[in-house]
Amino acid sequence: MKISKFSPTEIAKILKGFESGKSLDSIVREYGVSKVTFYKLRKRYGDMEASELKKVKKLEEENVKLKRMYTELALELGMAKYFIEKSSNALCHARACR
Repeated sequence: MKISKFSPTEIAKILKGFESGKSLDSIVREYGVSKVTFYKLRKRYGDMEASELKKVKKLEEENVKLKRMYTELALELGMAKYFIEKSSNALCHARACR
C-alpha cells in the first residue's frame, strides 16, 4: 500500500477547508494535492475528524504489517511442506532400493 504524503491532520484541514466554502482550485494550489487525490480523500475520509483519521491510519498500517507477516508465514509453511514431502519421497526410494 502506498504511504500517503499527507498526515491525518492535513487531510482533515483539506476536507474542512472545502466544507467551509473554499474553492477546489484554491485547495489544490494551497496544499499541492491533485483534484483526483482530493476526491479520493473526500470519498474515503469525508465525515471524519482528525482524531478518527489518526486511528484509521494507525489501523491501516497495522493491517499492512499483519498481511505481510501472514504472507511470510504462508511462504515458510509452503516451503516446509515441500521439503518434508521431498525428503519423505527420498526416504521411501532409499528404503525400496535396499
